[in-house]
Amino acid sequence: MEVFLVDGTYELFRHYYALPSARDKQGREVGAVRGVLASVLGMIKGGATHIAVATDHVIESFRNQLWPGYKTSEGVEPELLAQFPLLEDVLSAAGIVVWPMVEFEADDALAAGAAAAAQDARVERVVICTPDKDLAQSVSGTRVVQLNRRTRVTMDEQGVIEKFGVPPLSIPDYLALVGDAADGYPGLPGWGAKSSAAVLAKFRHLEQIPKDCREWRVNATNASALADTLCREWDHALLFRTLATLHTDIPLFDDVEQLRWNGPKPEFEALAAELDSAVTEPRKASSRKSAPPKSTSAPPLRSAARS
Repeated sequence: MEVFLVDGTYELFRHYYALPSARDKQGREVGAVRGVLASVLGMIKGGATHIAVATDHVIESFRNQLWPGYKTSEGVEPELLAQFPLLEDVLSAAGIVVWPMVEFEADDALAAGAAAAAQDARVERVVICTPDKDLAQSVSGTRVVQLNRRTRVTMDEQGVIEKFGVPPLSIPDYLALVGDAADGYPGLPGWGAKSSAAVLAKFRHLEQIPKDCREWRVNATNASALADTLCREWDHALLFRTLATLHTDIPLFDDVEQLRWNGPKPEFEALAAELDSAVTEPRKASSRKSAPPKSTSAPPLRSAARS
């Protein structure tokens, strides 16, 4: 069997900025929820049997206590934030396993779910559906892979090395050095992607990087300055690595069969009818942009869940 783990937060953002506005009879914005639901049901129609969706029930997590600049919900469109609870309710009613995260993040749930599923001998492959670079640390060989559903690019362990220049086990160290603007931490001054990859490809982890750059013997520009920065900013480097490291010890399921889709629950019919009857309209221009899904059309959600 294959297990599909979907980044519901990314999918909700992606569909919110890609699809027209849609309002239900209560006047609620539901366009993104409708788009994500149709997309996930499309995965099931395409053959996915075991699937779970992780969401950030609240954007903030324990990482906000560690670094004041870590990402928050500030600046996120209220009509987008308001769709998170609805998405979780609708997906659950559709019979899909949902992991709404509060203390941890959706990325942590994806990493923990992938680690647990990969331990089951019945699982041939775990597919983590997100483009987030954090999840590259969870990729393992060809058995645990990362899929960008928008570009349809699947990345196995060799793909991680080709993209970042380091293996999955070094991704948290890599992000600690280069930073992650999406998550709100800057990395270390001067440490760019090329220099970080060159050093970590040889030494793997921060602690193994010699303080004397003459021992590096790698192709890194201004190695002396980089070494000085790493020594000076050592505490920040360790903190940023902690922010980048995903938790894999979160209990999410006892048996992978709990992720099997067995059809929608009775309450889904009414919820899907509301979404199907929502009225679409052009969305007001936004400064934030996201690439559209491959397809923005879908059959009625009620029939899609039954097929």
